Amino acid sequence: MIFTELAVAGAYAIELEPHRDHRGLFARAWDADELEGRGLVGRMCQANTGFSPAPGTLRGLHLQREPHAEVKFVRCTAGSVFDVIADLRQGSRTRGNWAGVVLDARARTTVYVPEGVAHGYLTLEPDTEVLYLTSHPYAPDAATGMRYDDPSFDIRLPRPVDVISEADRSWPDVRL
Repeated sequence: MIFTELAVAGAYAIELEPHRDHRGLFARAWDADELEGRGLVGRMCQANTGFSPAPGTLRGLHLQREPHAEVKFVRCTAGSVFDVIADLRQGSRTRGNWAGVVLDARARTTVYVPEGVAHGYLTLEPDTEVLYLTSHPYAPDAATGMRYDDPSFDIRLPRPVDVISEADRSWPDVRL
């Protein structure tokens, strides 16, 4: 696994190191010991999947408040997305930063999202599916988020948003 730190402290794009032969490829997609050896959370307790038939569908940006804050390990398994994270953590040296990574089923790159960082994605192709692991179960009372167009962050998406939930459209402005 090849780790590249993003513009948000503690967040990484993780590429596979595939072993290829006449059958195709084989690679480690998850390694709790390697994550923990890098000081990252390696314990995950829930797997979630999201499917969107239309390109231009935005999900997020979401996170959970303490004591239910969660780490996410995100991968696109069909189609492609522009995966976005935004640092909302008090005291973080990168508070107010955001990062975007194209994830697609062909490249198999994963994004590691630390606690306190908002996460979302914009689908780039029809019939896109995302799979992500979380370190804490979903807690509806702790769920919160931020708008993708919050003026404090100036997130630049690669295409217009065509489909979005009312909840994701209605988050209040972040106060940095």
